[in-house]
Parts: sequence; structure tokens; C-alpha cells
Amino acid sequence: MNIGLQYPIFGSEISCPHCRQSISALTLTDAYLCPRHGAFEANPKTEELVHLPSGRRWRRWEGKWYRQHTHPDGIRFEIHEALDRLYTEGYRATKVIIANRYKDLVSSYLERTHPWQESHEIKIPKLYGLPVFFSSESQTEPCWNIINFSLEKEPGSPRHYPYRFLFE
Repeated sequence: MNIGLQYPIFGSEISCPHCRQSISALTLTDAYLCPRHGAFEANPKTEELVHLPSGRRWRRWEGKWYRQHTHPDGIRFEIHEALDRLYTEGYRATKVIIANRYKDLVSSYLERTHPWQESHEIKIPKLYGLPVFFSSESQTEPCWNIINFSLEKEPGSPRHYPYRFLFE
């Protein structure tokens, strides 16, 4: 029997999406067990990791877990945390690019101009004072199916700074 078939799709061990502690797979199941956070189930069809007690879902991109949000407050909180971390590293964000799959979820929460402000130019929506753009639907970059957003930093720094829900 192939030993690889005894483990879930992510292998015999992964890092917990919550605490980043190494957790082992339960053999002959699709589950991982974190002593701190409980059971996670790997779905081989969607390639998602589901936290069984809460129903939260993660997907992995380049070895990092990205929470898949179902509520606007979750992604807004994640962006706020990323901006705080960026600021403590001495950088300033210049814009936010959000995965297009969240457009309907967050659009009503973005800052827009008010009708009493007379301006004939089209205003770009903002979040935390930063201009917000959405990844293009026609983009072929597969990362936008998994990552949630990217922050563009001030000149002189790497172009994009993708974040996930985990604290680094």
C-alpha cells in the first residue's frame, strides 16, 4: 500500500492556520488535529482546510494558509491588521487590491464620495483612506483564487505585499 494514500491531501503534517504550530494528520482520515485549536478537515475536491468547530475555511498558496472569508468584517479586519504590521515595519501603503471574488461582499463597506460633495470626477472607493481596486476577472494569476488582498507599498519597496489572516 502507498504510504502517501494514508494521509490527507496536504501530507502527514501541516502548520495550524491559527497558531502555525506543526500538527499531524490522523492516518486513514482527511483530518488534522491541533492540540490547541481542535480538528481540521482537508477537502480533496476544493483543496480547502476546514476548522470543524467554527466552519472557517483556508486555502494554501505557496506554503501559506489564507482564510476564505464569508463576512465583510473578516476581510476588513485582516486588511486593518496588515496595515498595522506594514506601518510598524516602517512602510506606508498606497493602495489596496482586493480579490475580485470579494467585490460583492465588501463594496457596500467602502468609503465613497457623498452626494453633497460636488465633484464631477469619478472617485475611486476607499478603505481606511486608501484607494481600493479589485483584481481583474480576466487576470490569469491563479493566486487571486486563494489570496485575499495585496497592499501596494510606497516606492522603493516590493510592489505587492500579500497578507493572510495569520499573525507572523
